[in-house]
Amino acid sequence: MRVRLLIFILKAIAHLPLGVLYLFADVMFFLIYHLARYRRKVVDDNLAACFPEMSGAARAAVRRQFYRNFADYIVETVKLFHISDAEMSRRMVFENVEAIDRLTASGRSVAVYFSHCGNWEWAPSVTLHASSAPDIAYCQVYRPLRDKVFDAVMLAARSRFGSLSLPKATVLRSLVGLARDGKVTVTGFMSDQKPSHGDPTVPLMFLNRPTAFISGTETLAARLRMGAIYWDMHKTSRGHYRIDCRLLADDADALPKGELTRRYAAALQQTITRNPAIWLWTHKRWKIPVTAPAMPL
Repeated sequence: MRVRLLIFILKAIAHLPLGVLYLFADVMFFLIYHLARYRRKVVDDNLAACFPEMSGAARAAVRRQFYRNFADYIVETVKLFHISDAEMSRRMVFENVEAIDRLTASGRSVAVYFSHCGNWEWAPSVTLHASSAPDIAYCQVYRPLRDKVFDAVMLAARSRFGSLSLPKATVLRSLVGLARDGKVTVTGFMSDQKPSHGDPTVPLMFLNRPTAFISGTETLAARLRMGAIYWDMHKTSRGHYRIDCRLLADDADALPKGELTRRYAAALQQTITRNPAIWLWTHKRWKIPVTAPAMPL
């Protein structure tokens, strides 16, 4: 009942034009940035450690723009509950989607490496651009939220464009099951998060800091002989994004251990350094120190 009520309210809000919703985003920015100062210390510490050569004024500008982007992300995610395919296709553009289509046309499933850049909740709209062949299943891996109501609501939003949400704990089983059903899969992995306890990792020197990168994505992709694509996110203007589909590997199993994770980290670092405000700086990415030697990118 609570889930249905909340979705009803969000759908009602989502009927408002994005121009109106951005007025709410402006208010939200003021509240979380100036009043609540939401995780300001985390953001400041992250930016200072990652960009030591950047002046204090430049980091402050990045911080401010990050919080504006974050407020936009919130209202844009609500908009998922009422947005046409045509408007979404205009606002979230995919370039070089042929790189995905080439792999799936050859019968190879695809692991899409993504990150918390721009509006990642709009990325499942790739189904409006890539091949719609009936034997292709589009999926995304997620970590279930502790709040069951909010988790159900987010799953409803993420299914807006027909993709399947696969819990992280059972993703291998799910993908194997889809393959047995004759499906080629295109699966998004958000591999830039802090590893959970017990996650296998590769230590890399990322943004001037030793960083443990989740390597389970690489292991799964190699086991299933998947191709690998990186989604390079650009925020071109308010409410408009572009994702460049960049090939990382035709066959993940053909690469040395750790190489696919390194390629992803290098590509992600380029995305962030090009526009630092686009990444999720409130995330406590480096909470757990890395003790093993970190390899350069």
